[in-house]
Amino acid sequence: MSTPDVGRSGGAGDDGGGELLEAIDEFFLARMPRKHSEHTLAAYRRDFDAIVVRLAEVKGCRPDELALADLEVKVLRRAFAGISHQSAATIARTWSTWNQLFSFLVSEQTIAGNPMAAVEKPRVPKSRPKAISGDDSVERLLRVAATGRQGARDPWPERDFAVIITLLTCGLRLSELLGLTIRSIDGPPGDRVIGVRGKGNKERTVPLEPEVEAIIGRYTESRLTRFPGRIAADAALFVANDGEPLRRGALQYMVEQLYREAGIRTRVPAGALVHALRHTFATSLARNGASGTELQRLLGHESLATTQRYVDASAREVRAAARSNEAYLALRTIDVEQRRPGDDAAAHSTATDETAADPNPPVEPAGHHAADDGAAAD
Repeated sequence: MSTPDVGRSGGAGDDGGGELLEAIDEFFLARMPRKHSEHTLAAYRRDFDAIVVRLAEVKGCRPDELALADLEVKVLRRAFAGISHQSAATIARTWSTWNQLFSFLVSEQTIAGNPMAAVEKPRVPKSRPKAISGDDSVERLLRVAATGRQGARDPWPERDFAVIITLLTCGLRLSELLGLTIRSIDGPPGDRVIGVRGKGNKERTVPLEPEVEAIIGRYTESRLTRFPGRIAADAALFVANDGEPLRRGALQYMVEQLYREAGIRTRVPAGALVHALRHTFATSLARNGASGTELQRLLGHESLATTQRYVDASAREVRAAARSNEAYLALRTIDVEQRRPGDDAAAHSTATDETAADPNPPVEPAGHHAADDGAAAD
């Protein structure tokens, strides 16, 4: 494991010094067949580095001097306490990474047991899907993408439209879209699919409907006009204005500018940009009756639990169950917006008569509001 934070001098002695870093190296070696993406490997390394550095501080040694015998529960607890300022999600992910390491070492019979069970793990609240809000947001976004960004130096509406519609109708992650090649689109006309390489290099196919296929076709024609010549089968499907494969930063900038020109930037949840289109795809499907298993396959989730949040938030069956509440049935017989003619006058007359009949009407204490009583009762 080569990182700037965790150095090693190769000076491990007979006392077991250096065992921890060697064990981490063995962990990565054992997981090579899984073909983790660079992003996944980088996340693992960050999680290891964050705790290794603090373990060394607790033990008063260099990271490359840490032995497996040093990893006592109380030492691990102090090390994890050192990252308590991080978010619950970050701490939970780091805990999971170290738990995987110790499980690996137990399976290799390098250590007798996994000490992570005695290290507290924060409970991460379930996050709601970060879909774009507003019934007309998708239509507004697609209209702007189809006509071209007004502020762009070199507008390429065919490319922008193809990118946005692919994200919205295929539910791809940012890295998955950038990883598409010409040969990713396969199958007979009218029954095309897109082959997607997702997390952990797992492959899946997503249906490509004729309407979307036609939009990608028009983009490809415009690409050949801009850059004449044959397009290789392994060439990137989406390219930048210079003909090079579209990159992360350029894609993020494109999507954000389209949001702004469509007037929906404030409808995009914080912390989501390109990924908001994937959430919008999944939420739309769940709202229209797609099952958890169908969504899991389309989104490429390893666990159905990850997919379930879309179903929980949007499925028609759940909403129908909620509407079976007797209060909704009662509302059908009550018109709360219309009053019978004369109701206001009758109410005013009654109030006037009651006030006149009482020479000492009750006075509401200063600062008291009737509505507060209801809030307190809740």
